[in-house]
Amino acid sequence: MTDLLTRACLCLLLAASPVLAQEEPAEDQQLMIDPAFSDDPEAVVPAEPSAAERQRAAEAARGPETARGTGAQLRGLDKITGRTQDFTLAVGEVAEFGRLQLSLAECRYPAADPTSDAYAELTITDSQANARLFSGWMIASSPALSALDDSRYDVWVISCNRA
Repeated sequence: MTDLLTRACLCLLLAASPVLAQEEPAEDQQLMIDPAFSDDPEAVVPAEPSAAERQRAAEAARGPETARGTGAQLRGLDKITGRTQDFTLAVGEVAEFGRLQLSLAECRYPAADPTSDAYAELTITDSQANARLFSGWMIASSPALSALDDSRYDVWVISCNRA
């Protein structure tokens, strides 16, 4: 009987050993509790940001101030032939590239550094299928972020024309 009890105790000890081997978490790794829900009378609830602080945060998140360009430089690639073509479009103008029609609605650039980036609002239509392939903003520094999805053609923004 004692042999059976000894074996049972050893099994329990082996099963509990991973739990016993765990260390107490360091003080900086303790679970964070919102002071508003704490039982500690010394806990301090963080104050809400003021209206001025919220306004500054919103302005910082808005990004750089932009200026409007009079047109845009675009580049198109025919993936089958390997042919590239550059386009200079004025705002409101339409250009043809293979079966595509490229229409520029607006071009913007950072006012503080005009050569750093360009944002163009484009509509690209497949004239054979009479279908809109792209409508939105393309960003010169991140062409894959908002790209034309076509099996044959790629179009991207190079820069804005400033005057």
